Amino acid sequence: MQNTNTKRRNVIKAIGASIAASTLSAPFVNVFAQEQNFKGKTLRFLTWSDDTGLAALRNIAASFSEKTGVKVIADRADGTSGMVAKLKAAGNKPQYDVITLAGVGASGLADAGLLMQPDLARLPNLKDVAPQHRSGANGFGVGYLLWTNGLIYNTSTFKAAPSSYEALWDEKYSGRIFLPPPSWVEAVDLAIIAAKLSGGSQKNIDPGFKKLALLKDRILMLGENPNQVAELFRTNALDLGGIYSPAFFPVAIKKPEYKMGVTYDMKEGFAAQLMYTVIPKSHPGDLDLIHAFINHTLDPVVQGKMAADVLNGPVNTKASIPADSSRYVPSARQIAEKAQIHDDKALAVVQSEWVRRYTEIFSA
Repeated sequence: MQNTNTKRRNVIKAIGASIAASTLSAPFVNVFAQEQNFKGKTLRFLTWSDDTGLAALRNIAASFSEKTGVKVIADRADGTSGMVAKLKAAGNKPQYDVITLAGVGASGLADAGLLMQPDLARLPNLKDVAPQHRSGANGFGVGYLLWTNGLIYNTSTFKAAPSSYEALWDEKYSGRIFLPPPSWVEAVDLAIIAAKLSGGSQKNIDPGFKKLALLKDRILMLGENPNQVAELFRTNALDLGGIYSPAFFPVAIKKPEYKMGVTYDMKEGFAAQLMYTVIPKSHPGDLDLIHAFINHTLDPVVQGKMAADVLNGPVNTKASIPADSSRYVPSARQIAEKAQIHDDKALAVVQSEWVRRYTEIFSA
C-alpha cells in the first residue's frame, strides 16, 4: 500500500476561489430527482488499487449502487501513473466514465486533451465545499479529498501536541526524529516550511535548505518505509517526524501501543494536496449519471466515511467523521484556516533541483 501511496505524492494546483464561485452562480440541476431514473444503467469507474481505492469502492461506488440501482463496474490501477497510462492507452475508445486520481495526473490528462470539463452546476453538494477545494486541473477536476500532511509525534514524549514545525529543530529530540525521503513531495513541502521559518519563501528557498542542513546529524531516519516508522514509534525510538501523513499507517496509528499522534494545528499551517475526480472526454456512460456519481463523492456521509477509512481530509465542510478517526483528520476549521495547497506547475519547474539538494544534505 505504501509504495502505491508514494506514487501519488505529487504537488497539486488549486483554482482560485473567484473562478470556482463564478462557476456555481447558475441554479443547481436537481440531481436527486434524476437519481430515480438511473436504475439498470452502468457506470465504469477507475480508481487506485491500494486501500484508498478499496475505500472508494466500499464507500462511494457501493453506496451509489445501493441508492440508485446503478451497476458500477470498477477497474483499479497501481497509482495515478497507472491510471494515466490506462486512459492514454485507450485513446478515443470510450472506456471509463469517472476516474479518481491525484492532481498531477488530472493536470497531465487535461493538458493532453483527454478530459472533459464537468458542469459544476450539476453538483449540488459543492455548495458545502470551500471555493478553493471545488475545482482544479484548469477546471477539469472536481476536488473530492485532501491528502493532508502534519507532524507525527510520540504521545508518551509530548504532553501536548507540538504547535510549530520548530519542534523538529529542538535539540532535545536529536537522534529521535524522522523526515520524509527526498523523492516524496512531502520533502518539497518541508523545504518550503523551513524557508518560511527562516524568513524565506517558496520563491526564496535557500534559507530553507540552510535550515534543513542543521538536521543532517540529528535524524534517525528518512521515512521511506512507513511500517518501519510505525515500529520505531512502538519501540519508543522516535519522538517526532514529518511532514508526513497518517494515511500511510491508518491502522497502526489508531493502536495505543504505537504511541503515535498527528497534529495539523501548527501556527505555520499544514501542507495539503487536493485529489480529483475527472471525466474522460471519451466515456461510455451518460453525463447525467456521471455527474450524479461525482456529486455522490461529495456527499457529507460519504466524505466522512472516506476520511475515517483512509485518514484524508474531507472537502465537504459538513462531513461527519467518527470519533475514533477524527483525531487523525484535520477539522473543518483547520482545513479552512491552515491548509496550504501549492501550485504544482510552479513547483514542477524547481522540484528536481530541490530533490537533488535535499538528497545531498541527507545522503551521508
